Amino acid sequence: MEVFIEPIGRLMNEFSKLPGVGKKTAQRYAYKVVGMSESEARAFADAIVNVKRKVRFCKVCGNFTENEVCDICRTRDKSQICVVKEPKDVIALEKLHEYKGVYHVLHGVIDPMNGVSPNDIRIKELLERVGEGGVKEVIMATNPDVEGEATAMYIAKLLKPLGVTVTRLARGVPIGSELEYADEVTLARALIERKQI
Repeated sequence: MEVFIEPIGRLMNEFSKLPGVGKKTAQRYAYKVVGMSESEARAFADAIVNVKRKVRFCKVCGNFTENEVCDICRTRDKSQICVVKEPKDVIALEKLHEYKGVYHVLHGVIDPMNGVSPNDIRIKELLERVGEGGVKEVIMATNPDVEGEATAMYIAKLLKPLGVTVTRLARGVPIGSELEYADEVTLARALIERKQI
């Protein structure tokens, strides 16, 4: 005998396909939808369908947009390109309200263990952008893990002959933490990348 009736089981199955959603969370989400009014459920479903219809990738940077070219690419300083792994990384940096340049979203990182080669991410498009001229600096803002570091180094090697400055986000000990609790790699990187005060 099935524990859940088919419509609820099917909805739970769909929710469980989302990252970070296990069986219990999927069950809670499904019950929440069952408890919604029909207009609330329709608005929820419409929002999902609407995002699939309207959201696309910017043809220049690869970020999410409703237009062919995103607002950032149309209005910001194109002499500085910040390279990130995914569109969600753009949002994280934009929340700072500090960066005034444009972005380039790779949609992944080089990861040979999982079959991701340089040809599988948007490196060629970055080289084309830089090759068009006007770019002074490329900031590598991939994650500070093995794959992110390898991707940053690979791209930096390709960009050096093009005459642009290639930088990497600084890494180190987080504010509010204590040295004794920092891992060795973070502490070593903080020491290497120390700055004059």
